[in-house]
Amino acid sequence: MIRISRIIFCWLVIITMSAPLFIVAGVSVNQRKLMFFPPRGLSLRWYEEVFTKAPWFEALTASLSIAVMAGIIALSVALPTAYCLWQHKVRYAKVLYSIGLLPFALPPVITALGMLMWWAQFGATGNYWGIALGHGVFLVTLPMVMISLGLESIDQELLEAARTMGANNTTTFRTVVLPMVAPYMVAGFAFAFVLSMNEFIISFFLGQFAVQTLPVKIFSSLRSGYTPTIASVSVMFILLAVIVFGLVARFGDLPRLLGAWAAKDR
Repeated sequence: MIRISRIIFCWLVIITMSAPLFIVAGVSVNQRKLMFFPPRGLSLRWYEEVFTKAPWFEALTASLSIAVMAGIIALSVALPTAYCLWQHKVRYAKVLYSIGLLPFALPPVITALGMLMWWAQFGATGNYWGIALGHGVFLVTLPMVMISLGLESIDQELLEAARTMGANNTTTFRTVVLPMVAPYMVAGFAFAFVLSMNEFIISFFLGQFAVQTLPVKIFSSLRSGYTPTIASVSVMFILLAVIVFGLVARFGDLPRLLGAWAAKDR
């Protein structure tokens, strides 16, 4: 009886969480320019509109460009920071990680407003780089945590063997450490990329209407009415996240990427 109750409860949770996704997907294929569910006729022209209408396509390219730059910026900061903390066994490393998580604990509006006031002093608002820097700084903790997990999984005997063979710190990092943490770097980049694509508030504040990412474009389009194009963009976001994280799960060690230790040989 208890097992049946658990199964029913799990399916209720799955249905409740997935139902909005199916509704959005259904709305995105309406034949007419109406957000009806079930759809009134079937058409994929709203997906085509994302690539053929200049405002939507510009927002799409802006989001992709900013997400790539944000992921690179986050990795550029996370890798040396995590490596330094790991190599020197810094005792207050957990405190630094906690500080890095503060932007997620604060209301997003407060974080975005602080970034706006800071970047405005350097003229870094209203352009791609300003938004990418904001996203990269905001999301840097995610790749840092992922890379730290990879560093902690490295067997110290491998490092000692490299030093015994005459490798200095630079060579050891390039030939031993970097290849072993590469999957964690890819996973960290994937997290930063997907979250940057979906980030709205920082993009809205730092874009200053000069740069519109897809989430900002969706918000501005809602003021002129609901169209299935908005639903099609939402479906594309979902598919992008599924594809990116699916590739990470397929080609990476997903349990360890999520923080689990591999079972020791007995």
